[in-house]
Order: sequence, then structure tokens, then C-alpha cells
Amino acid sequence: MKLIFTFLFISLFFCYTKAQNPKREFRGAWIATVGNIDYPTSKTLTTAQQQAEFIKLLDQHKQAGINAVMVQIRTNGDAFYPSDLAPWSEFLTGRQGKAPEPFYDPILFMISECRKRGIEFHAWFNPYRAVANVNTSILDVKHVAIKHPEWLLPFGNLRVLDPGNPEVRKHVTQVVLEVTNKYDVDGIHFDDYFYPYPTTGLTLSDSATYVNNKRGIANKNDWRRDNVNLLVKMISDSIKLVKPWVKFGISPFGIWQNKSTTQPLGSATGGLESYNDIYCDTRTWLQKGWIDYVTPQLYWNIGLTVADYSKLVPWWAENSFDRHLYIGQAAYRINATDNATWQNTSHMPNQIRLNRATDKVQGSIYYNTNTLNKNPLGFRDSLIANFYKTPSLMPTMAWKDAIAPNVPQNLSVNLINTGLELKWTKPTTGTSELDKIRGYVVYRFANNETVDINKASAIRTIIYKDTTAFFDTQTIPQAMKYTYVVTAFDRLNNESGPSNASTAVLVTGIEEENLQTELSQNAPNPFSDFTVINYRLAKSGNILLTIKDLFGQDKVILVNERQSAGNQRIEFKNQSLNSGIYVYVLETEEGVMSRKMVVVK
Repeated sequence: MKLIFTFLFISLFFCYTKAQNPKREFRGAWIATVGNIDYPTSKTLTTAQQQAEFIKLLDQHKQAGINAVMVQIRTNGDAFYPSDLAPWSEFLTGRQGKAPEPFYDPILFMISECRKRGIEFHAWFNPYRAVANVNTSILDVKHVAIKHPEWLLPFGNLRVLDPGNPEVRKHVTQVVLEVTNKYDVDGIHFDDYFYPYPTTGLTLSDSATYVNNKRGIANKNDWRRDNVNLLVKMISDSIKLVKPWVKFGISPFGIWQNKSTTQPLGSATGGLESYNDIYCDTRTWLQKGWIDYVTPQLYWNIGLTVADYSKLVPWWAENSFDRHLYIGQAAYRINATDNATWQNTSHMPNQIRLNRATDKVQGSIYYNTNTLNKNPLGFRDSLIANFYKTPSLMPTMAWKDAIAPNVPQNLSVNLINTGLELKWTKPTTGTSELDKIRGYVVYRFANNETVDINKASAIRTIIYKDTTAFFDTQTIPQAMKYTYVVTAFDRLNNESGPSNASTAVLVTGIEEENLQTELSQNAPNPFSDFTVINYRLAKSGNILLTIKDLFGQDKVILVNERQSAGNQRIEFKNQSLNSGIYVYVLETEEGVMSRKMVVVK
């Protein structure tokens, strides 16, 4: 039995480790504002302090490879933006209804900073929660609980908007559309709070609403689910109508229904069911195409009996109906003292490996930002060094837009003092938002590597702006010849074909920082018929000294032999090089060095 288990573990390990660093992957993080969990850290910060904190969060996420943030802009019927429908949030300014001082629009600022870093901005709403605690909350006159107390349902000290009330659905939709119309958001995001989670001793008194709005539904639980369905569809239809490129995603509780005789479609789990306990039929939302992505909160460990992560991931994949599936990851559980599994440094990495080995899983979102940036058990370090080592494009959404931009033209690579300068011609585009160029992907291939834009490792950078130039000063050890292609991508990440390939040799001292060998500039330079190259070898070894053109082709082999440590002098009498710029390259067992030389005939 022990041998069988060991074999199974090894098989799973190899399964998990395939598909490392995919070219396309959603890498998100939640930024929670309720209770000042993530941002801002205090209700009393000035505008400058708030902005500095948000910039720091984005820089940390950018460094870790995160390419999307879900920012909570509505917590309890409030707003992190100037709104006609809700008061300013107390978590931003310390008092509900009070604007930031000096005044600014936080969402405009956040989106601008996200754009600078190539990070998508998804506006995160809690649609129904109105008052977290009626005993302690001080409400502004603009708050929905003051303006429409008849819309509220009590649940202990909590007050929620009544999902069965048509006016509530209309109001929530207007709240979402206010943000969608006003701001250049990439996505609208709902969390898991719809009907309240079951609480011992508390019931939701919505019988009167049910009687007045039955819509012919005989079962009250079915009616509650239909209320949520109506809202989800209304939000979906509204977003598509005003800005069809904006994504709509929901992060539900991680179990839809447990598998049973009466529900064979459920997962092999035994926990709370969102379908029956909070009346969320997520599977229907996906099947009907009402949402663009789903992020089930799988905040459980691999092997947990009632909710096994390794069983739930494939279940959600099988029931995603070709919509995007991003797994909600419990970063806050890493190193939890109540569960030894979470204290294992490899557990969360194994969850990411399992995701990548599961077809139709297209990324992760981490809860929460504060925990992730604390680097529990070195997990953030592992993202930087391993899982998110290379940048990734967002997965495409063909049901929204599948037309790729035209190909960039006339790519050229020119040698400059600090590296290589790439220039290209912008492709022609249409006038609609879906046609606009969002950015470019620069692919770089070293030495004689085959040009293949499907290789994630070949992505040199992703540029999130409409530009026509890039400067490459970053070198790869032992690589001198570089071939580039550039592609364009649009708002929904459809990527063009590659531009023409352009090849050059990179001349820079960056790769020489740790070398003891010294290579001097040839003299005279420029020269016509004669020049001298001096170098000093730190140790004896095999030496190759060549002159190459800017396409990396060898033109002259000056030295190809074993030489002793010390000073060396090479006299080059030019008989074959025409006027132009060349590179002489010294390859030793220690490393590679190069310098630019100019021939003038």
C-alpha cells in the first residue's frame, strides 16, 4: 500500500509540473477595502497617503507577476468614487458621505496607475449588503437604507437589500452601470454575498415580498434562486449593451451542490451548498453565458474530506461551459496554525500546479492582497522565481471578440550604446473600442533559436500602451545574436500574427559585471585597414575571438585556441570588411564580452 501511494504521489507531481508558465494566464489579486483589510490601511489617510499606498500595492503586485486587481469599490451600499446613487465610503475618509481631502476621484487614479503597469482593473461590488451592523453604523442621508428603508431585510444586525424586490434589482443595476459608463474599467466583479449565509437562530423575513412577487414560482427556494438569476442576467445584459468589451465575473462559494442520488451533477463534496444555502445557481449562470468568468472560492486544502481542492478544481473545469475559470486561492490560509497542511511550503504551489495541469483552468485570484504581500512561507517569492517568472497575456474571450489586430510592419533593430532599439510601424486599425491597439508583445530569440510566438519563455516584454518603439538593454548570458518579432493585441487580448523578424547583435557591458577578464576598445576606432584589440585573461582557457556583423554572422575569426592568463594583443589587418558597424566578441570559459567597432573605407 505504501509503494502504491508513493507511485501515485510521484505521478501527480509530474502531472502538476507540466505546463509551467503558460503564455496566457489570468493572475489576479483581491484588494479588499471593507474594514480597511487591504486598502487604505487607515480611514484617516490624506489623499497623498492613499495614493502612495495604492501605488505601493500595485508595484508589489507587478513585481510578483500579478496582471489584474479586483478592487472593492462598494462594501455596504457606499462608494469609493463620487456617486449620485451612494455616499462616500467611511473606509476611505473616516465618515460615510465625506469626500477625500484634497478631493480626487479614486477610481480614475487607480485605473490610471493600473494602466501604467499593464494591470487590469476590475471594479468589485457587494451587490446586496447595505448595513453591516445597524447598532454601530452611522449612515449618510444619501445611503439607500435612509432613502429606501422599505427595500431592506433584517438578518440579525445585518441589513441586506431584498433580492426579491424588482426595484432593488433595478437599483443595483443602475449602481453597476454608473461605474461602467463613467470609468474605463476592464471588468465588473461580484463576490459571494447574495442571500446571507445561514446563521443559527436567524431567518430572513421575505415572505411578504414572495407573496407580492411570486412570478408563478411555487417553491420559495426556487424563487430566491430566480431572484438572483434575474439580477445576474440583468447586469450581464446591461454591460453588454453599453460596453460589450467589459468583462463580468462572479466569485461564488466554492461548492455548487454536493453530489447525491437526487443531484448527480454535484461535486464529490459534503460542505455547504451555494445552490441551497445562499440561493446561487452558478452553474446556470455559466451555462446561459451570463458571466464571462467564474472564480470559485476554493479556500480548502488538497485532501480535505468535505471539500477536497483536488476534486473541486476538475469539477469546476467540467462545468465551466467554455467560460473562463480562475480559481480563488486562499493566500490568507498559508501557514494557518489550525491546519498542518497549510503549514507545508509546497501546498499552495501544488495547488497552482494542479490548476495548470487541469484543462480549462485559466488562472488564479488570491485573497487577500495584504497576506500575499507578506510572503507567507515564501509563496510570493515562488511566484516571482517560478510560477510567474515570465509575463503572460490575458486569456482571450472569443464570445466577446475574436478578431485579431493587423500585424505590425517594418520592424527594425538598431544598435545603440546601451543595447538595441526596436522600431516598428503601427498596424492599421478600425475606429471602435474593440479595434483599438491595447499594446504589443516583444518576442526575443537568442542565437539560432527558432522563432515561435507560442513559447512563453520567448516573451521579452508586454507593452501596455500604443507605441512603436522598445529599448532592450537586458542580456542573456552567453547569447550574442538576437532575433525579434513584435505582435499587437487589442482590448480583449486578441493577438496579431508576428511582424517581420529582425536580427542583430547586442553590445553591452551588462553581462560583464561579474567577469574578471577585461576587453578593451579597439584602436584606432573607426579604422580603415588596421586596428589593435587588447584583452586580459583572468585565467588560461579556450579562447574564441570573432568579428561579427549586426546580424550575428561571423565575418572574421581572429583567435580560436587555448591561451594563457595575462595580457593579449591582436593586430587586425582589414582586407575583407566593408564600411559599416561590426562587433568583436570574446568568448572565454568565464563568459562572453563584446565591443562595437566601425570600419570606414
